[in-house]
Amino acid sequence: MMELSNKWVDTLHAWGIHGIMLQIVTVAAILVIAFILDYVCRRGIIPMIRKVVRKTKIEWDDYLLNDKVLDNTCHLIPPIVIYLLLPLAFPPQSPLLSYLLMFSQIYIVVVTVRLINAVISSLYELSNRSDKLKDRPLKGVYQMMKMVVIGVGAIIIFSLLLDKDPSRLLTGLGASAAILMLVFKDTIMGLVAGVQLSAYDMLRPGDWISMPKYGADGIVQEVTLNTVKVQNWDNTITTIPPYALVSDSFQNWRGMRESGGRRIKRSLHIDMNSIRFCTADEMDYFAAQGWISEAEKAGGQIVNLHVFCHYIERYLRSLQEVNTGMTLMVRQLQPLPEGLPVELYFFTTHKDWIPYERLQAKVFEHLFAVIGTFGLRVYQKPSSLDLERMNRSI
Repeated sequence: MMELSNKWVDTLHAWGIHGIMLQIVTVAAILVIAFILDYVCRRGIIPMIRKVVRKTKIEWDDYLLNDKVLDNTCHLIPPIVIYLLLPLAFPPQSPLLSYLLMFSQIYIVVVTVRLINAVISSLYELSNRSDKLKDRPLKGVYQMMKMVVIGVGAIIIFSLLLDKDPSRLLTGLGASAAILMLVFKDTIMGLVAGVQLSAYDMLRPGDWISMPKYGADGIVQEVTLNTVKVQNWDNTITTIPPYALVSDSFQNWRGMRESGGRRIKRSLHIDMNSIRFCTADEMDYFAAQGWISEAEKAGGQIVNLHVFCHYIERYLRSLQEVNTGMTLMVRQLQPLPEGLPVELYFFTTHKDWIPYERLQAKVFEHLFAVIGTFGLRVYQKPSSLDLERMNRSI
């Protein structure tokens, strides 16, 4: 560098350029060189790289060599050139040279941080394309990596401004670690929770979760370092701290979506006064319909509720929307003051909300309509109209 500097100065002296003009011409030449290299990089090298990337069959280079990464790489060329060539324009002990070199170094650090963060963003986009990683809540991890890069860059910049060794600044930060942990408590806890959620596959973007404590019941839109964004079914947005999902309980419906069906568990309350033995005519009718066998008919007394429960099970198995390969049963629960609960427990092939509710309504509408055929009544508390009719009869 000294030999190059001497040759440059001798050349300018030979041209009759001395003093301030020598420095001005040198600085102008440095800026022109930096501009030319930047222009060559943007107009020549980057388009060539883009053409090569488009022609390759692999996908990772499309992300790691995207526009942001290449642009930030080009931004590095001018400050590096200026930093290397500035000593040609000023004496070694010049205070102005020291300041200009310091600002060049700071600019190089800033651009380098932006470049590394652009690469991290590219890695995040690349991981979203992977079948194994796209459903993992990795955004918080990448955000933490960016924060670490920004923190290291800030320490280097402060060390340049203060003319101190970066290791000394790190030592000073170690002494104030307790304060930093208090300030960044949520961020640190969010990072740990994000790692746990990802490692144990507890949560993925697109999962349907329910967490009544935070009023969340909907689809997970985004998992970041500090928040989990849930779009509820009423289109409101609920944000939950990631560590709350680890420390508290929440319900994830992913297992239901990945299984063979969605459960319906609902009861009919039968008026117990309507439960009785079937008459001979009823047994003939039920046998003709195939609801009881001839052996059962010949056996004597049959309770109408027994026939009704068998009818419900046959009816459910006849529906295409019911997954008969999973648990399907009709059972009686503990009698209540509101009647005898007859519970239907089965799974539908529909997992989306609207078809699920439609099937559930279809089943119970049918049962409400057909229950009178078996001589049974659904229990219903007296309404004001019932009381009014009773008073009139009195």
